Amino acid sequence: MPIEPPLSDQDLITLLNQDPDRGIEAIFRAHYVFVSNAVYRILPDKQLAEDLTQDVFFELWKKRETFSITTSLKAYLKKAAVNKTLNYLRDKKINFESDEMLPNLAGNASEANELMEIQELQQRINFLVDQLPERCRIVFILSRFEEMSYQEIADELGISTKTVENQISKALKFLKENLEDVLRGR
Repeated sequence: MPIEPPLSDQDLITLLNQDPDRGIEAIFRAHYVFVSNAVYRILPDKQLAEDLTQDVFFELWKKRETFSITTSLKAYLKKAAVNKTLNYLRDKKINFESDEMLPNLAGNASEANELMEIQELQQRINFLVDQLPERCRIVFILSRFEEMSYQEIADELGISTKTVENQISKALKFLKENLEDVLRGR
């Protein structure tokens, strides 16, 4: 039996429109690993990443009659995954840097007081990041927590790299102003 080549993005979208059940299954099989990796890079919790990934595909299936893709299907799914994950973090008020995500800092803290100060500082930073305007917050998170380049962020969000630079500068200025006492050594 000959192996069939994978369907193109356009073929997958057409299949989704013509036969939604088969279409979403084909899209799921073709892009599941990619989408789950995008979620996991922001939120390194395997079970949560799987749940959010399934939510991305379920949302696609629900919107199949009304959505339009102006980029590639892969780019659309990555943006959906990033947005779903950031919304989850915002809604659940998850700390971006939990103890498991700070192995280097926690490992270098020789005293309990240092570790407590690090955790308090991280909570304060998380609180301040949550206070940023939405676009600024998303750009900052993608830059600092997902380690995306300015160009990648610009491409992902459909904005210019200059806008990304401005949003990062705005976020850093806000953080610096609100952490000034800590930066001066209290």
